[in-house]
Amino acid sequence: MASTVVSSPARLGPVRQTYARATDFPAPTKAYAHVSAVVRELGLLRRTPWFYGLVGAGLALALAACAAGFVLLGHSWFQLLIAAALGIVLTQIAFVAHEAAHRQVLASGPANDRLARVLVAVVGMSYGWWDAKHTRHHGNPNRVGKDPDIAVDTISFLEEDAAEARGLRRWITRRQGWLFFPLLAFEGINLHVQSIRHLVARGPVKGRWIELGMLVVRFALLLVPVFALLPFGMACAFLGVQVAVFGIYMGASFAPNHKGMPVIAADARLDFFSKQVRTSRNIRGGWWATVLFGGLNHQVEHHLFPSMARPHLGRAREIVRDYCASNGVPYTETSLLRSYAIVIAYLNRVGLAAADPLGCPVSAEYRRV
Repeated sequence: MASTVVSSPARLGPVRQTYARATDFPAPTKAYAHVSAVVRELGLLRRTPWFYGLVGAGLALALAACAAGFVLLGHSWFQLLIAAALGIVLTQIAFVAHEAAHRQVLASGPANDRLARVLVAVVGMSYGWWDAKHTRHHGNPNRVGKDPDIAVDTISFLEEDAAEARGLRRWITRRQGWLFFPLLAFEGINLHVQSIRHLVARGPVKGRWIELGMLVVRFALLLVPVFALLPFGMACAFLGVQVAVFGIYMGASFAPNHKGMPVIAADARLDFFSKQVRTSRNIRGGWWATVLFGGLNHQVEHHLFPSMARPHLGRAREIVRDYCASNGVPYTETSLLRSYAIVIAYLNRVGLAAADPLGCPVSAEYRRV
């Protein structure tokens, strides 16, 4: 297989996706040691209990407001606004769960794990399933065969996966860039289904009954009032809007992070700093972007320092960006709309392999090797 670098992810153009080898990413000497020393000296790895206390209180009030609005509105189609608001609040809770899983919120690891398990259940997912998947992603972002986030699902992120698509999936894959955001409306359902499948699967599952119990309580607290207090059609519409908003918000928050960035060959050997910085993309926007995406807009810094609390990511960004500029390391940061354009274009290019596998230039190159 050819091993060449993909083109710059910062611009749109006719780009061929192939795999990057280790020599394509020369490692800066002791890069991570230098940057982490500065970060530690400035105290950017310390906990911020005041921040997460305020965020937690705000989210609790938001949930209470959704519940109060639901009861007061009664049989009204304005309930769909409550459903949309609930989808947004649950996504924000998922951001805090993600931070707790990375040991950002509380002082001890076990306490963070317990908090993350509860919050993930509130969102309607299995913590064990999500944590295993996310840990693999952090260890090998955009690495073929090791990052589950680029494994084929409804969407294909690699040309060879796209070329193997058949039936309805092939039709979707050929248009997957344009269909990406509409498909995210079903991502919430997918997350729920994958979590339940994990928990009821054969074999040992850590915390199976605890998580199943929490999910039963969670869905009961949502479904019973909705179907008890609303007409059946309105109740179904309420749940549809809530799940769709949750899926779109979640997917739109995670999509800009790595999609369209270099894809790393399975056998490449890269230093930690290179593989994390060169496969991640930041989103410009300041405080509003940090609030909107729960800190995921600072994806480069989050991958370098997963346990760093959200309020410190902006300061760490300045340090990492300056270091990269001084040492000739590509540091990718773009606007929100530009990132979505890059993702859509990237998925459409990958989808060409499903449109005509034999005519795909990447597939043709593979056949010559």
